[in-house]
Amino acid sequence: MRILHTGDWHLGRTLEGRSRLPEQAQFMDELVRMADEQRADVILMAGDVYDSVNPPAAAESLFYEAAARLTENGRQLVVISGNHDQPERVSAVAPLVSRRGISLIGLPTAASVTLQVPRSGETAVIAALPYPSESRLAELLAGDGDELELRTAYSAKVGKLMRQLAGAFRPDTVNLAMSHIYVLGGLECDSERPIQVGGAYTVDPSALDIGAQYTALGHLHRPQAVKGSGMIRYSGSPLAYSFSEAGQAKSVIQLDLAPGGVPQVEELFLTSGKPLVRWSCRGGLEEVWRYLDEGRDRSAFIDLEIHLGEAMSLGDIQRLRRAHEGIVHIRPVYPGRDAEELVSSRSQMPVHELFRKFYQRQSGGAEPEEELVELFMSLVSEEEEPKDGEAEA
Repeated sequence: MRILHTGDWHLGRTLEGRSRLPEQAQFMDELVRMADEQRADVILMAGDVYDSVNPPAAAESLFYEAAARLTENGRQLVVISGNHDQPERVSAVAPLVSRRGISLIGLPTAASVTLQVPRSGETAVIAALPYPSESRLAELLAGDGDELELRTAYSAKVGKLMRQLAGAFRPDTVNLAMSHIYVLGGLECDSERPIQVGGAYTVDPSALDIGAQYTALGHLHRPQAVKGSGMIRYSGSPLAYSFSEAGQAKSVIQLDLAPGGVPQVEELFLTSGKPLVRWSCRGGLEEVWRYLDEGRDRSAFIDLEIHLGEAMSLGDIQRLRRAHEGIVHIRPVYPGRDAEELVSSRSQMPVHELFRKFYQRQSGGAEPEEELVELFMSLVSEEEEPKDGEAEA
């Protein structure tokens, strides 16, 4: 049978207030085309359908429409919830769609998923574990243990659940595992919400040693393999969701396998979505305007780092944003100032000088414009004026 492994769609996510829904719809079109062209039998979606527990209606509509399109022509779709999802929301319509070949699993369960694949006549058994938070496992980890103890306990619980689910594996079935977890050794990106501060909620690869021919993981946005028993892979996210993912190639994993066989894996690269790029312009505004005149990265979102000798004016910033609507961040970098100067005696400084020092420290050494200093001082004066009915000091 042929399987497509994807995950971390994060429908409804924005980038600094910019909607990504048009790009996500573009990805859905591409995934449907891919499933048609590759004649896929099963699609595994390894969690984080949405970006929040209360996604916008447009994001839910996009998911339902995509699920319907992906299961045309007898294809089957298996979806688990991730740490961004509200599990009951993901599985709420399961009774309505199960006969269409859509399996929606919100909370951890002791039952594996069994699929009959008409084209090949084979059966797939999937040990599918949605994001296993402490509350979803309904078990309490020791609160006073150190990180190693917590991680060991959590891995043991996840391993126990996975072994229970794998109890349905048979020699004559295609045996798969799927979960939304952080496995030790995986490479993270800034756009992934940490599963647990301190790393306690991580899983040792040994917990996934359950005899699966392939383990499909979600949570990490960089496509990657994980060292462990058998073949364990993260599909990664379909779009770049933070500038830490700039330059990453996004993909869907395709695998062909038969009962008892070794998966034949191919990475199918995606073309949908806007790239996220970083510009570091040491030549100042002149270099930025040259890039813009050349039409560089015209369709991309841009994180702009610009080296300057003096503060940018508000007019400069507005002109840059009008010239390229994809400029998300503008981060000026100024020549370093002597640290001792920046922390010199505050108690003897007038307020406007304190503000200048604060501005310099926050901006990397830039001098504030006089208009900005005057605006600040006017606000300070308003605060100091007595209100009606109050006696002056």
